[in-house]
Amino acid sequence: MFKLKAPDGTNNICGKRIKELRLGMDLSQRRLAVKLQLLGYDVDNFFIRRVENGERFITDIELQMFSRVFNVPVNELFPASHART
Repeated sequence: MFKLKAPDGTNNICGKRIKELRLGMDLSQRRLAVKLQLLGYDVDNFFIRRVENGERFITDIELQMFSRVFNVPVNELFPASHART
């Protein structure tokens, strides 16, 4: 069965960038989860860990929520090699 994977074998290409943005805001995974919860998206710190480690696929809705929390356009969640200008 065919499985979609990023070139590095992970399930998403945004996790590392999300981690960079989180650390840049000096947020723990738990605090980021709380910020997402305040926007109405029920997640926990384990969700954040799985996203950042590339263990979990990310939906377009989740990308939108991350972009709102970080106050950046969605394309800023992608690594520079994948982002379109």
